[in-house]
Amino acid sequence: MGEKLVDVYHASGELEANLIKGLLEANGIPCILKSDAAFSVHAFTVDGMGKVVIAVLESVAEEARRIIAGE
Repeated sequence: MGEKLVDVYHASGELEANLIKGLLEANGIPCILKSDAAFSVHAFTVDGMGKVVIAVLESVAEEARRIIAGE
């Protein structure tokens, strides 16, 4: 069985999520984006409907959190 995925960040929308994804990948940390809502053409969200979760492998979760925090 593979390594477990861990949620490291909850973005308010697709734009923010893609910025964080790019930051992590530029630092050598692959990640996936998870969302319950279909992405739309609108640049805004209502009541968290556009929330996107960024997940990484458990072994790099702490490093990912430090990178996101700017440490």
